[in-house]
Amino acid sequence: MLILLPPSEGKATSGEGPRVALESLTLPVLTPARREVVAALTELCSGPEDTAMEVLGLTPGRADAVKRDLDVASAPTLRAAELYTGVLYDRLGLPSLLAERPDRVRERVLIFSGLWGVVGPTDALPPYRLSMGVKLPPLGGLGAYWRKALAGPLGALAEGRLLVDCRSATYATAFKPKGADAERSVSVRVLRERVVGAEVRRSVVSHMAKATRGDIARSLLAEGVEAADVAGLASALRDLGHTVETPETAAGTPRILDVVVRD
Repeated sequence: MLILLPPSEGKATSGEGPRVALESLTLPVLTPARREVVAALTELCSGPEDTAMEVLGLTPGRADAVKRDLDVASAPTLRAAELYTGVLYDRLGLPSLLAERPDRVRERVLIFSGLWGVVGPTDALPPYRLSMGVKLPPLGGLGAYWRKALAGPLGALAEGRLLVDCRSATYATAFKPKGADAERSVSVRVLRERVVGAEVRRSVVSHMAKATRGDIARSLLAEGVEAADVAGLASALRDLGHTVETPETAAGTPRILDVVVRD
């Protein structure tokens, strides 16, 4: 089983480790692609600050992120487990999981990144700001860029394994399983259920989804769930106290796991 995670918009702002060693990152075969993205980002951030902020989608007052991106090749690093913060990662608690179950977490967690493609929880990374939704000159849209680079190596890593996809839509563009791998992929969708009058209503809510996906991922890792298929995953999560449903999907397409959260 592999758990696919998005990064977080919120990140730690400093590290204490040595500069990033691209060859040491998860899937070192991606080193040439990573080097190309770092070079393009550095070139962008070496130019006019307002242009860099526009391309990176930064709001006024976030010029510090441009300086941070300019220094990614030489800045001190920290583990991805400590770099990524925010709602999902607060609930997931990667540092404590790594302390308790290091091998399990290293083997089962992949974090997608606009800068690095994918990384593992113990990869040493500098703070940065680069969304997968950015169109980075001259490479173009990073979702398409990484989809081409990741298809072979990540497809091989994912072969035969259940993929529990907790990514947001922006990061899902970078890797789309096909065929049999698609049928072994399950996207975690969070539905808020509430009663309005006498009517039960359900809606998709993004903020609650981040927290709930963090809870789901933590449950799977902490309890050592190793499901072979979607039915086994749903059964295990129900045993752990989650309310889940598995609606039917077309053959050859990813499955959906609905996690129902009630008010």
